[in-house]
Amino acid sequence: MPARLTTLVATFALVASAAACSGEGDERGEKEEGARSTAASASPTVPPTPSEKLGLAEGWGPDRAELDRAARIAGRLRLPDLAGQLIVADWSGTRAPVAMVRDLHLGGVIAFSSNVASADQVRGVNTALTRQVRRKWPLFLGVDQEGGVVERLRGAASRFPTFMSAGAANDTALTERVYAASGAELRGLGFTVDFAPDADVTSGPADPTIGSRSASSKPATVAEHVVAAAQGFSRSGVLPVIKHFPGHGSVPADSHLTLPVQTKSLEDLESSDLVPFREAVAAGLPSVMVGHLDLRAVDPRVPSSLSRKVITGLLRDELGFSGLVVTDSLKMAGVTRGRPPGRTAVQAVRAGADVLLMPQSPAVARAALVSAVRSGSLPRKRLEQSAARQIALLTHLAASGATGKPVGSAAAASRRLSAAAITVTDGACSGPLVGDAVHAYGDPGAVSTFAASAARAGLQVLLRRSPPSDLADAEPRPERRKKQPLRRYKKRVRAWAKAEARRERRLEAWTAREDARLAAGTEVGFSGYHDGPVDGAVAVATDSPWVLGQVGAPVRIATYGDTPAAMDVLVDVLLGRAEAPGRLPVRVAGVSRAGCGR
Repeated sequence: MPARLTTLVATFALVASAAACSGEGDERGEKEEGARSTAASASPTVPPTPSEKLGLAEGWGPDRAELDRAARIAGRLRLPDLAGQLIVADWSGTRAPVAMVRDLHLGGVIAFSSNVASADQVRGVNTALTRQVRRKWPLFLGVDQEGGVVERLRGAASRFPTFMSAGAANDTALTERVYAASGAELRGLGFTVDFAPDADVTSGPADPTIGSRSASSKPATVAEHVVAAAQGFSRSGVLPVIKHFPGHGSVPADSHLTLPVQTKSLEDLESSDLVPFREAVAAGLPSVMVGHLDLRAVDPRVPSSLSRKVITGLLRDELGFSGLVVTDSLKMAGVTRGRPPGRTAVQAVRAGADVLLMPQSPAVARAALVSAVRSGSLPRKRLEQSAARQIALLTHLAASGATGKPVGSAAAASRRLSAAAITVTDGACSGPLVGDAVHAYGDPGAVSTFAASAARAGLQVLLRRSPPSDLADAEPRPERRKKQPLRRYKKRVRAWAKAEARRERRLEAWTAREDARLAAGTEVGFSGYHDGPVDGAVAVATDSPWVLGQVGAPVRIATYGDTPAAMDVLVDVLLGRAEAPGRLPVRVAGVSRAGCGR
């Protein structure tokens, strides 16, 4: 397989370089169309259908009838509207961006935290868009709702732990049920797309971007849970967009800030980063997001999201993916530096992308696509292919979601995942791990959520208090005013020094009493997202578990999240009311074991 992949990429490079300036559009699709035309001439009674004429294949969701309907719709669209259909934009404020979507005929929009005030408000936005932007097919209403550190709907939807929880629990049936429940909740808010789950294989502490967003550092484990989570979303009628092809978990830079360089050989990629994507394609998953990565083994110094060798050559031709390809945000530094936004939009579509996510200016991107088609440098057919894929897929999922079976409460699903994932790497595997009271400190968000969970369970939580203001705030040393006698100024300084000494003695006494009060509780230190290690009698990692190898705590626990459910589960384990069945899905140097579970 690696040799075949290398030969394919080399051959593709020659073809692509010859067509680089000729507006190659979709060479593979044109070849397929030619082959079908030959077959059709031999069998005139079976002419190609509208979607077959576009080179669209089945096997990733929509059936032939859905593809044909979408192809007819795309073929009838005015060119400016066809170009707009490929664009999914971000927006400002909390009111529905109806005018922008309608005027530019956008495929849809993506919501961020700044667009979300409450569940009712975000549901109202999606409802207004759906009703007021009249289309005969669903809008692409997306959100980045992975769980963990990437959650845009806090306060409007149930909180979920990181995707690494799925790897720690390692129960694919549970993973599918959990993400079906999450998808049902998103669908209830009016969303049709979730940019999740992550198919990236994390490389460990050297991975600055993905970390706990990945299920594991083991490619096979990532693959299993990506497929399960995506099938759960699809089951609820929400389009899962797996990301970030060809794999962001093993590059040492963040594509939000720069263009990361992937130096692995094709053979190495085949056995690591590409494994989850290959399995996802084999499972018939419908959509893939392409990241902004410099894949040196395939197309040096060209972002993968703009590379025909990567999207059409590697993803479509080699891996056999026929579904919807989405770019990562076109506002990220990995793709914006030194590249005019209009040209970037055209290059992404020419490379094989179907959806342009968050171009810097939707109007500029749309105009650039229209201009490229009118000039002959980009075939209209290439736009029709992309629009048809999007329309067919959203229509297909809307129908399947409407008939899906109930999947249960999202909040309950979040708790089940955390209960199955929680991992004790050091300390007893059963029985109480703390005394009657605990002193919690470290990451403020985790501490606050933990304290609420502990209170509900009857566990006393001691939190360090701030000293009284008269002890905490020192009076500034007096300044000498002009013409003030030196003797009087020195007298003021001596009085200030005595008062300051008294304040410091009182503060020391207050601090000693506070320390004595806190000493009555078992120390529990919380390390959160990108935090340094926080030690204690019990050390808790609420994001990536690697910090557990850097502490000396006799009890070390990974929760993979700081959600209320995750903290409820943690309290139960600390009190000995529940065991911790999870196992580390990544290698953590310096801990005693991978976990108490099997």
